[in-house]
Amino acid sequence: MNRRRLMIIAAVLVGCVGVLYGAVWFYAAVINDAPDALDADDLDAALAATTVATTAAPAPSTTAATSAAPEATTTTATAADPAPDTSQWQVAEGSELGYRVAEVLFGVNTEGVGRTSEVTGGITIESTTMTAASFEVDVASITSDDGRRDGQFRGRIMETDRFPTASFELSEPVELGVEATEGADTTVEITGDLTMHGVTRPVTFEVTARITGGRLGVLGSIPVVFTDFDIADPSLPAIRVEPDGLIEFVLVLTPA
Repeated sequence: MNRRRLMIIAAVLVGCVGVLYGAVWFYAAVINDAPDALDADDLDAALAATTVATTAAPAPSTTAATSAAPEATTTTATAADPAPDTSQWQVAEGSELGYRVAEVLFGVNTEGVGRTSEVTGGITIESTTMTAASFEVDVASITSDDGRRDGQFRGRIMETDRFPTASFELSEPVELGVEATEGADTTVEITGDLTMHGVTRPVTFEVTARITGGRLGVLGSIPVVFTDFDIADPSLPAIRVEPDGLIEFVLVLTPA
């Protein structure tokens, strides 16, 4: 009898564990709706969403001939001023930045993803060289699909009351290989200083940039190790978070 009871209890426990695991899997695979990693399709979509409007020059008007011909005048043709070698671009609508981290929820692999459009800054391009770049993001505005994760993120992890923003500053010029004109497309390596959680570290990463419809789009991601920025381990007793993650972004810039 005791053995039978033990077997029943064991079966119930196994069933409970199975139900719990199934619920966790359902949450991780279905309810936890983490967006896919930002890629070239997102860059194209952001650039296609809106374009810089240009005003066409009015067509010349035609007037009726008069009997008295106007007095002929002579003008000296002058060369048009050359286009400036320096161009300024500033962050515009359509920009998006956020984090992506791998999580293990009760043994089930999933991802935590948070994003924001609260990004400011811009770049300077001289001929085919990017000479300056500076961006800032409102960290507290980054949200995911789970309010509990967001509370942990803004609280003990990123401490946004103490460190409300993160920023990036280009530290050395970048040869783009193309001029900042319509249709330009390039992939280059960027080096600069990333400041996050009150800590500044040098980072190097790859970006893809293109100009479409008068807008400059930039796609990239920056690998981040949390301890490098004195960020507390995001893990909880039931949720293990990997010690590193990605800052991913699609930036849309317009001529300043």
